[in-house]
Amino acid sequence: MQPRIKGFDYQRVTVADGVTLTAAVGGSGPPIVLLHGFPQTHLMWRHVAADLAADHTVICPDLRGYGDSDKPVDDDGTAYAKRTMAADVVALAGALGHGRFALAGHDRGALVAFRAGLDHPEAISQLALLDVVPTLDTWDVLHGVSAAVAFHLYLMAQPPGLPEELIGASSDAFFGHFLDVWTRDPDALPAEVRAAYLRASRDAVTSIVADYRASAGIDVVHDTADRAAGNLLRMPVTVLQQDWGAALGYDAAGVWRAWAPDLEHQTVSCGHFMAEEAPAVVVRALRDLLLR
Repeated sequence: MQPRIKGFDYQRVTVADGVTLTAAVGGSGPPIVLLHGFPQTHLMWRHVAADLAADHTVICPDLRGYGDSDKPVDDDGTAYAKRTMAADVVALAGALGHGRFALAGHDRGALVAFRAGLDHPEAISQLALLDVVPTLDTWDVLHGVSAAVAFHLYLMAQPPGLPEELIGASSDAFFGHFLDVWTRDPDALPAEVRAAYLRASRDAVTSIVADYRASAGIDVVHDTADRAAGNLLRMPVTVLQQDWGAALGYDAAGVWRAWAPDLEHQTVSCGHFMAEEAPAVVVRALRDLLLR
């Protein structure tokens, strides 16, 4: 059995086209939804969720394709579009009685949250995005040898077949690589948690690749259309990032400000898995956001 967030109830909720998500739900009060990243599950929010649940209803789903949520076959390239995954999140919150809610996402979950903010502004009261750049901008800022840090983006962008075969042949080594090199404090990922992430990812190679492949295809199409139309994130937005701008030579805050006029941008000193390495920093940023 996968580890669970202590004190949270677990529910299976059907959101669209027969797809069912597993979500941990705890606390009471104004709702906030927390979306996990790669290669993880909802469990990455365990520290932050426990704090917020003191005065909020906290909903932590496994995204479609991850953890204990359904993993539909991607027949037409849209099953793992961030637009589809964002609609899942809005439907999940609605099914739990929340038509409007705060939303925070890390890594892949932040890309889903970004799309939810653009597609469903009436549902999202505040938006927090942890350690990503919008999909369209991601491809723009990767250049030359610096792009090697994102080799997995290019691998999983390839047509179906080879990426799944290569990753599936050595999934623990592949997913474990990111858990190791993206973490500055290894103690932030205890052995049982790391094992849970590897086990969940091992069982989801095809859907995880489909999620990434969408970000080299349909997600770019959607972001490009929004940029051309001048669509923006109109709610208060907080972004927490490592200093990727300095590492890759771009203005990280400027990239986000082009999408989010009401922006609070913070550079943090921990590793990528900040909700586990620096939960107090994340909690403080989220609580500040919830007051805006």
